[in-house]
Amino acid sequence: MSGCITRVAGPLVEVEGLDQVAMHDVVDLGPGLVPAEVVAVRGRVATLQAFEYTGGLAPGHGARGRGEPLTVELGPWLLGGVFDGLLRPLSDAPTWLAPGARRPAVAGTWLFRPGAAVGDRVGPGGVLGTLDTDGPVPCLVQVPPGGGGTVDAIVPAGSYPAEQCVATVSGEKVRIASRWPVRRARPARGRLDSVQPLHTGQRVLDLLFPVASGGTAAVPGGFGTGKTVLLQQIAKWCDADVIVYVGCGERGNEMADVVRDLAELEDPRTGAPLAQRTVVIANTSNMPMMAREASIYTGVTVGEYFRDMGRHCVVITDSTTRWAEALREMSARTGALPAEEGYPAELASALAAFYERAGRVTTLGGDVGSVTVVGAVSPQGGDMTEPVTTHTQRFVRCQWSLDRDLAYARHYPAVSWSASFCRDVERFAAWHAAAGDPGWGDRRARVTELLADAERLVSLAELVGVAALPGRERMVILAGRLLREAVLQQSALSADDAACSEAKAAALVDAVLAVVDRGRTLADAGVPAAAIEQVDLAPLIHCRDAVGPDDVAGVEAQRDLMLARLEELRP
Repeated sequence: MSGCITRVAGPLVEVEGLDQVAMHDVVDLGPGLVPAEVVAVRGRVATLQAFEYTGGLAPGHGARGRGEPLTVELGPWLLGGVFDGLLRPLSDAPTWLAPGARRPAVAGTWLFRPGAAVGDRVGPGGVLGTLDTDGPVPCLVQVPPGGGGTVDAIVPAGSYPAEQCVATVSGEKVRIASRWPVRRARPARGRLDSVQPLHTGQRVLDLLFPVASGGTAAVPGGFGTGKTVLLQQIAKWCDADVIVYVGCGERGNEMADVVRDLAELEDPRTGAPLAQRTVVIANTSNMPMMAREASIYTGVTVGEYFRDMGRHCVVITDSTTRWAEALREMSARTGALPAEEGYPAELASALAAFYERAGRVTTLGGDVGSVTVVGAVSPQGGDMTEPVTTHTQRFVRCQWSLDRDLAYARHYPAVSWSASFCRDVERFAAWHAAAGDPGWGDRRARVTELLADAERLVSLAELVGVAALPGRERMVILAGRLLREAVLQQSALSADDAACSEAKAAALVDAVLAVVDRGRTLADAGVPAAAIEQVDLAPLIHCRDAVGPDDVAGVEAQRDLMLARLEELRP
């Protein structure tokens, strides 16, 4: 299937003669074999968007269709690697990543240990063997979706290259490397309705707006509100098996920081570098627009690959706004009818299809795996009513809105407790109750109520003065300050506070609530509110980074000290 280039306008190329080409098929252009994707077909003219720089292409050059959509190779080499939006390795990019250059074969060998024998019956997703990796996540060689049958042959244990056929199942060869089109979701046996929280290590998220394992979350926020730092913290500390970090249209220096931090950070599970269980897809702002558009699909395909092995994977996309801008640029070049703010009319359906690929499932092999998608949104000028933000809110289960005022007040993470939401609070409360913490729902409800009341009373106090308020209401203002500074605020630079266990977070909340309740009791007993406010509560505020991430006893000791100080005021 070949044709002839008739027009080149930047990354947009028109080709005649590709009679059997289909939408999203990949076509190699010119003598340099520059890859491009079909975005429109009108009669015998196919319109393509190139994944690479098109300098040197001219009308009259040939074009040859691959007969397949954008497809990537998946395998154990992904862990610890850095790739571009087409899943081509960037570690040795200076030697080969030139326009049209062919990706070299995956180097190296992997130790294969067979898990099946000749004559065994295996279905789709069945395990044929394991592959040892340098990190804590071993990879599996499985029967591809749609395959299955009798194992005709299987190689003995040993080291083999990626292209090696390690088994034959009903006449179909199974290699170490597997291929999958990025725009098509990998199948699973079924979705699970049960909710299990994903622990992120960030108190404001785990306490107020938790995300489920296999759920979806959006992180909207303007420039300078700390989106990238929050996403990096989640990547470092969440309890997923595999992290896929997609830098979609972000600055190159930020991606360099992510790669360096992951290489230097110690995995709390194993003590090895955290990078050994991460996959970084770096498609920065200076890379081609079409590859940026494909990068988030590449990232979620990698997540599904590990999900099908029974792993729990988190896909972090920073940011989906840059991806939507690539869609807008692509639709403008192809002459598609624009909708609000120039975005294509199918923006909402594209966002829905992307977030729909998250989920907690029973895999084809019978295991339980999940893909959790966390997407950053970067609204221009902090406008939360722009299309990408509003459409994203429709499809995610929780939202972590970042507030500019909190960020400028050096309150990190700058997650707004009034603009954020979680749609599964009741189900999380039931899960925690079954897990031995029946007070989780009441604790969260009381915290959100105190924060809302404190915000309202602070606005009132600015008008009439805090001295004009009754003692109990002044205790609510004190409760809001303690919750913000002692619980919700968290330092990414502190070894004791960068991540927090659920037990320590609950102890901090209970300590603050105990102090507030004691203050209210004293105010009702006639103790002046000013005297209560003057008590030095700094040890409780600094307790979050003064004791270890799991030191519940240390928090309780500070709580008892504060209660003793307050009790000294009793008449």
